[in-house]
Amino acid sequence: MSKKRIAIGCDEAAYALKIVLKDHLEKLGYEVKDFGAEKGEVVLYPDVAAKVAKAVAAGDFERAVLTCGTGIGMAITANKIPGVRAAVCHDPFSAERARKSNNAQIICFGERVIGHELAKSLLNTWLDSEFVGGSSAPKVQRICDYEEEYFKK
Repeated sequence: MSKKRIAIGCDEAAYALKIVLKDHLEKLGYEVKDFGAEKGEVVLYPDVAAKVAKAVAAGDFERAVLTCGTGIGMAITANKIPGVRAAVCHDPFSAERARKSNNAQIICFGERVIGHELAKSLLNTWLDSEFVGGSSAPKVQRICDYEEEYFKK
């Protein structure tokens, strides 16, 4: 059985949180591909989010984690990439529903918003959740329909 793979990325505001989550994922048995930023490196978070989201959209990774000051900018950017659904999560219910209802492949956290232990707990909840379809399936399909309509090349 091959190792589970997951992508991760951050800006300089959330480097510490990224390292905590990267270590946590590795302890859970994941192979983690780090898309930056490196310690002390100043980056534009949209560049990191786009790299990670493109890798998810290409099928290189089923899931990914993005961190910045609030998680919001990373999520906004990741959601610009066709085929990607990214969600900012601050509590167990949103982490679970991001997967179960919205089939989000990327979870986003804010270093300045939540603590490291809470982020690890929410990450576990999200990783343990799967899309259930049902009444959510037509809603996610509608998201995909709008994406197709507005992101045509």
